[in-house]
Amino acid sequence: MAKPARLTPPSWLTAGLRPQSTPVPWAAVLRASVALSVPLAVGFAAGQPAYGALVSMGALSGVIGDTADAYRMRIFNIAVPQLFGALGVTLGTLVFGQGWLAVVVLTLIALVSGMISSIGAVASVSGLLLLLNAVVGAGLPMPDPWWKAPLLLTLGGVVVLVLTLLGWPLRGGTPERTAVAGTYRAVAALFDAAGTDAYDERRQTVTASLNQSYDLLLARRARQHGRAPSLARLLSQLNAVIPLLEAAPAAHLAARRFHRPLPPEIPAAVRALADAVEQGRGGAPERALPEARRPSEKAVDAALRYAATVVHEAEPNPYNIDDRLGRPAALRVRVRRTARAVLFSEASWRYGLRLALCIGLSQALVSLIPVPRSYWVALTVTFVLKPDFGSVFSRAVLRALGTAAGLLIAAPLLAAVPRGWWDVPVMMLLAALIPAFSAKGYAFQTAAITPVILLLSDLLNHQGFDLVLPRLYDSLIGCGIALVAGYLLWPESWHTRVADRLADAVADTAGYVSLAFGPPTGDDPARRHRARRALYRDMSAVRSEFQRALTEPPPAGDLAAAWWPLAIAVERIVDATTAARIRVDHGAPPPEPAEVAAVEGQLRELAAGLRSSRVLVEVRADLGGDEEGVLDPLRQEVRAARAIASP
Repeated sequence: MAKPARLTPPSWLTAGLRPQSTPVPWAAVLRASVALSVPLAVGFAAGQPAYGALVSMGALSGVIGDTADAYRMRIFNIAVPQLFGALGVTLGTLVFGQGWLAVVVLTLIALVSGMISSIGAVASVSGLLLLLNAVVGAGLPMPDPWWKAPLLLTLGGVVVLVLTLLGWPLRGGTPERTAVAGTYRAVAALFDAAGTDAYDERRQTVTASLNQSYDLLLARRARQHGRAPSLARLLSQLNAVIPLLEAAPAAHLAARRFHRPLPPEIPAAVRALADAVEQGRGGAPERALPEARRPSEKAVDAALRYAATVVHEAEPNPYNIDDRLGRPAALRVRVRRTARAVLFSEASWRYGLRLALCIGLSQALVSLIPVPRSYWVALTVTFVLKPDFGSVFSRAVLRALGTAAGLLIAAPLLAAVPRGWWDVPVMMLLAALIPAFSAKGYAFQTAAITPVILLLSDLLNHQGFDLVLPRLYDSLIGCGIALVAGYLLWPESWHTRVADRLADAVADTAGYVSLAFGPPTGDDPARRHRARRALYRDMSAVRSEFQRALTEPPPAGDLAAAWWPLAIAVERIVDATTAARIRVDHGAPPPEPAEVAAVEGQLRELAAGLRSSRVLVEVRADLGGDEEGVLDPLRQEVRAARAIASP
């Protein structure tokens, strides 16, 4: 007799409950413990525990926002959001107890917060703190006069910033060097996987590492280009990775088709370059490499020798490769573009209106119905509807579960620990859990933050254990508002955009094929580099969109799962195009223009098919050509992609 099927929750619901296998950031753990507990101790010593609690609240915002690696970026990532947070608590304090005026003001702040959140990571955190602190200021009594609360909250952020920058004199350029060296090591692992099934996963790791390294370096380039030789040298070393990445697909193709894996000396040499980058060593490069005979081997050999020359060269930017990806625009130009994008972007307005609707409903509800600690309802809505945090549905569920877990931690503490100096060691322990748990996932982060906020708010209102159950009710109400008004009422929640994003990626891939084998121009190599990097960055964004969509309930999650193999196929098409171009550059006969046009046409037809249907549709997969030519592997990948796009 067959065993009855076990009732298990769907994977899209349980994905966020599995802790991520990431190391504990011990430095962040120590900073959080000190930054949140010391202000409390100072407040008790001065006889002003409420002031200490407000400083700790500001420090909590700084701890959550301290996600950058480079020290200069940390200044920006912590200081700018704190200014928005100070503005938010000021506006909230001014409408405290003002009834419907507070509802209107918080709704307008939510609209602005949602719109600016679409600009980027720092703006997203700034918009979050603007709204969160406005909600707290409108929901909790703050000390008079009005300027004390923003000053104390900002002081908490300054405490985190000072603690963060203590290591700058000793580790000034270490994060950047570590990131670039990590990219080299990821490339070495990619060469190790050439010809194996692990290649695709390793390529995705390289793309993520390269994106992170460029973001880390280019965030400073507009201000420091030409004035920081160490930065210019690191950027040159990072740019030298690009030829290695372009040679990798050719090596993978050769290893798979002709069973010729790369000699172990190749990845070993790349790892040696990673060590040189991390240690900042120069000197004569080591070039004990095997003899290269075939086009793919010549491509790897040339790229490796070039990278070795750049890495070991004492002078920065020796071959003027700093501009391969283009210089950033002037600050005023970027500000103007950003303002235009925010004011005239449909997505910006759509998210701002969603957030404003939910905040308005939550504030109207607590104005009409007496809800203890009513500000927590709007706080829950804000966290759940964060645009770059993933699925709204999953986040609402995880928020409820995380809050329940956090209350289980907070309840015995509020019941058994007397208010006073005992709060300091308790806060040291609870604050240390925030960075440790945040690395594990959103539900775990919520479970760590909840008792901290409860303890701090108790110092302001002295309600003790009576806070626990109202907090759970408030969280459930906020999650319900976010699910109904921020998710179910919006058709886009039920129709994932992954097909549109894939169609754009396929069309861009067709343009890359044309660029790779089109008529030569004077700037061909640089254009190909920029096009390929843009493609892989876009595909990384598509992959993130898929990961978000896969956590949505049906039908959006099921549709994303159906499209997922095609996303992988598009990445392989880009790799096959690069491999063909590299083989031509190193001696292989170039393809006929008709062959290139046929491949490009098939890709554009596939893109058009993806845009015209929300489900997989049947398409033609006939694509002939010279089976011995350099484009044959590319044609095979295109056939595979078009076969995937057929039911």
